[in-house]
Amino acid sequence: MNKNRPVNLDISTIKLPAAALVSILHRISGVVLFAVVALLLCMLDASLESEQGFADVAAALSSLPAKLILWASLAALIYHLVAGIRHLFMDLGVGESLEGGRRSAVAVLVLSVILILLVGVWLW
Repeated sequence: MNKNRPVNLDISTIKLPAAALVSILHRISGVVLFAVVALLLCMLDASLESEQGFADVAAALSSLPAKLILWASLAALIYHLVAGIRHLFMDLGVGESLEGGRRSAVAVLVLSVILILLVGVWLW
């Protein structure tokens, strides 16, 4: 191996292909979903304890920070679902070529953005 090769360690200057970006975002959305499940289960427990607990959770969900957290959670869920469906198709042999991978990665990004914006409109 040539020891004189240039080394670029500045992540901000590296141009990732769409498939790599989709893969990284799929992992990040999975971690976000794992963390959000604890919060949602806590809210479910509080809402099922009593009528007052339900009213408290409903009041909390009507605030702007809670809506933003809920929107981010739904965005992670939507993205993870769309990227997971892409992976399932690739497991079936659809889109395994380099060009097919690029196209499906761009489709995942575009479709996810559209669905996330629609959920944002629906939430507000």
